[in-house]
Amino acid sequence: MSTDPDTILLEAEEAMTKAVEYLTGELKGIRAGRASPAMVEFVKVECYGSETDLKSVAAVSVPEPTQLLIKPYDASLTGAIRNAIEQANLGVNPQVEDKQVRISLPMLTTDRRKQLVAQAKKVGEEQKIVFRNARRDANKHADSLAKQDGTHYSEDEIKTLHTEIQDLLKKYESKIDDMVNRKAKEISEV
Repeated sequence: MSTDPDTILLEAEEAMTKAVEYLTGELKGIRAGRASPAMVEFVKVECYGSETDLKSVAAVSVPEPTQLLIKPYDASLTGAIRNAIEQANLGVNPQVEDKQVRISLPMLTTDRRKQLVAQAKKVGEEQKIVFRNARRDANKHADSLAKQDGTHYSEDEIKTLHTEIQDLLKKYESKIDDMVNRKAKEISEV
């Protein structure tokens, strides 16, 4: 398979971009000081024989800063939604009232805030591993350029490519650090 430096860099960057998008979703799901529909949007609800994201089967609103109100599009799913939220381990107690589910969020304790910050950092670290794997793969492809038939790449060109791959990694790692630090600040605000 013949390839070139631009393709190698592009593939590495695509993998890193996907990891950032994934992290964005994960961080939205981690609770900060106020209620947010993102906390429950991706909770898997057992409905009609399959698992579906909550946002596909119900409308989620924030009537007060510490409350979520979930209105199922099909009232028969109210119990399934309550069970799904309980099983999602969000540290909340969903209450069923009038064919809807209300979640009152307790004030975050200092310990809970620390746990949530740790969770955000852990998710960030997991995505950095994805970056490092992308760098490893890109470096392998870069090394194989010297051995490929057809276009010849000099040692200097390959060395430059390795440097560009490393710079890409640093750029994306700092993006993740910024995202995690912003989330940690948001969680820590009382």
